[in-house]
Amino acid sequence: MKLEMPSFQDARLLVIGDVMLDRYWHGAASRVSPEAPVPVVRVGHEENRPGGAGNVALNIAALGSATRLIGIVGNDETGQELHSRLSAAGVYCDFLQSAEKPTITKLRVISQHQQLIRLDFEQPFAQPDVAGLFEKAKALIDDSQVLVLSDYAKGALQDIPELIELGRSRGIPIIADPKGSNFEKYRGATLITPNLTEFEEVVGVSQNEEELVNKGLKLVSDLNLEAMLITRGEHGMTLIRPDSPELHLPARAQEVFDVTGAGDTVISVLAASMAAGDNLADATALANLAAGLVVGKLGTAAISGPELRRAILAEQNSGRGVMTSEQLIFAVQDAKAHGEKIVFTNGCFDIIHAGHVGYLAEAKELGDRLIVAINNDDSVQRVKGPGRPINPVERRMAVLAGLEAVDWVVSFSEDTPEQLLQQLQPEVLVKGGDYTLEQVVGGEYVQSYGGEVKALEFLDNCSTSAIVEKMKEVGE
Repeated sequence: MKLEMPSFQDARLLVIGDVMLDRYWHGAASRVSPEAPVPVVRVGHEENRPGGAGNVALNIAALGSATRLIGIVGNDETGQELHSRLSAAGVYCDFLQSAEKPTITKLRVISQHQQLIRLDFEQPFAQPDVAGLFEKAKALIDDSQVLVLSDYAKGALQDIPELIELGRSRGIPIIADPKGSNFEKYRGATLITPNLTEFEEVVGVSQNEEELVNKGLKLVSDLNLEAMLITRGEHGMTLIRPDSPELHLPARAQEVFDVTGAGDTVISVLAASMAAGDNLADATALANLAAGLVVGKLGTAAISGPELRRAILAEQNSGRGVMTSEQLIFAVQDAKAHGEKIVFTNGCFDIIHAGHVGYLAEAKELGDRLIVAINNDDSVQRVKGPGRPINPVERRMAVLAGLEAVDWVVSFSEDTPEQLLQQLQPEVLVKGGDYTLEQVVGGEYVQSYGGEVKALEFLDNCSTSAIVEKMKEVGE
């Protein structure tokens, strides 16, 4: 399965569920308390992050998708901070406010990257507390492509069947992260994402893979679902659909620091990918990749679009080398998101000589990433005439990709690389040989958005044309 970056910027999602604030107190624990056999933590750093449905919304927004969030908070500073942090991240918050109950808060005390204790401050919300939530959902759902129900069993989702029916009436997918041992309330959802423990609380322990799949298929049928994704920790995840073979994806994490919020990341990437147009299998594969990234972080954390894109590129082994123009666009976007300076040069590069090698090394010095764009065979023949190129485009690209200075090699079919320049917008355009700045094709365009144009001479006064002529003389 080939992973590709979805158009997250075109996706619009509505998240409804239990919002909370995750607090983290970090400090050194170098001694045991004289009062009890517990470590003494000297708190040196505090941080607060949105949790629960707030973390789901934050993850979706971090991918670049339009995100709206409905939940319940208390009339307190914690609720105000939660709203402020989410709004700052681009999440539109439409919260109900309880006058009697506080904003749900979880406090974790951490030392040396390990949780020592978690303290929960909460009072579950009841039906009177959620009056008005369904009306908020009706007001926001028409501009949404996917509805996400993030259930932490804290009371915000009192009306799950009604919310599912609302989504179905609008013809949009409903993805639910379930809680509890009664999944009947999720009947009619498009997809639910239980972890293995939650799944087995409902259907019983499975002795083998076949039994797990069969129980999953039965549950999908009984609840009138389209699919179910079971997250299985170190054993990866399994997608079960009635009309397709099960899809099992192995765990991707290289090192696990903290599984807090991993389920939020899974449902976020899954939902945003579907809203952006991915099919369920591709969306699941991306969610699995993202889960592997997030468990390598401490605490609830969001996976950004650039992080996911870089992981996809690494998965495709396309960190450098020969690329299509489509692959290169994503690679350049990722590099720019990480603050890297892009240098672009182009030519036929029919016979690679010492002048080319030195010139490309000098070009690489001008930035962090060097793109070499070469004319394909038809383009070379039009530019250089009959008998050229000497070497076909595949060989020319392979040689260039093997040079240490070159990061990416791409071919183009036009006579000039102007279309590529418009797609990539490099910070520096370089041309080698006897060119003045005014003669560099595309130079005016690069300068129009603030880029630089430079002309470098080939070393040792080398020339491909001269080499070809010498070869002809030898042949005669």
